Amino acid sequence: MWHKPHLLNVLADLLFAAGAAAILAAGVLAAARLPLFPLHQVVLLERLQSVRPDELEGALAGSGLLRGNFFNVNLEAVRGALEKLPWVRKAEVRRRWPGKLEVRLEEHQAAARWGAEPGQMVNTYGEVFATGATAPVPGEEGDARSLALARLPMLYGPAGSSAEVLRRYVDTQAALKPIARRPVELTLSPRLAWHLKLDDGMVVELGREQAKAPVAARLARFVTYYPGTLAVRTPRPDVVDMRYPNGFALRVMGTGNAGTKPDGKEKK
Repeated sequence: MWHKPHLLNVLADLLFAAGAAAILAAGVLAAARLPLFPLHQVVLLERLQSVRPDELEGALAGSGLLRGNFFNVNLEAVRGALEKLPWVRKAEVRRRWPGKLEVRLEEHQAAARWGAEPGQMVNTYGEVFATGATAPVPGEEGDARSLALARLPMLYGPAGSSAEVLRRYVDTQAALKPIARRPVELTLSPRLAWHLKLDDGMVVELGREQAKAPVAARLARFVTYYPGTLAVRTPRPDVVDMRYPNGFALRVMGTGNAGTKPDGKEKK
């Protein structure tokens, strides 16, 4: 090879290019560590509905995540800090030359309250999230915030069942529209039995899902007999047990049960 000048020239060119690339890379890395490209602005791409500005500022400034410059700021760390905030479902963070960070937040849209622990809610995806002690409800402040929370339905269920319970709630809400009633509480017990409470205080025991007697069919039977039998009965029943195959049982608090046939007449 030493007797082939053209090969030596090629090798020299390659070594020169490699050296230049190494020098350039070292220069870029050195420049990135210098305070030459500071971050001077964080831009929100969406208007906040539930996340408070002071919570957002605290997550970014208080944690020291923005102490780097444009090149070495840790975008994943910033994203992770934002997603720990109450009401934040997802966060996207990207650089915008010369010194900006653009932030897009997807906020939780609360569909219902969840479980016995205060501050737990279910979003429209059926995911459980914590609101935090100081997180506001969209469009509400002070005492109005508590009122807005109280107006949301209450859902209960075993761990991991929130999406199923929310789907059942939506179906139940639609099924009750013909009788102008609204579900305010829906529970899936550890034994997978459904318990429903209406806005007029009446409780409906729907039982477990069964192939021969679906919960939806029992609820439809309740809707059929509610206007002419259940709502007008004196005394009005507190609990309606729909777990029977062809009828239902009524219970008034402090009294015994009254069985009822499908035709609405009391059993003898």
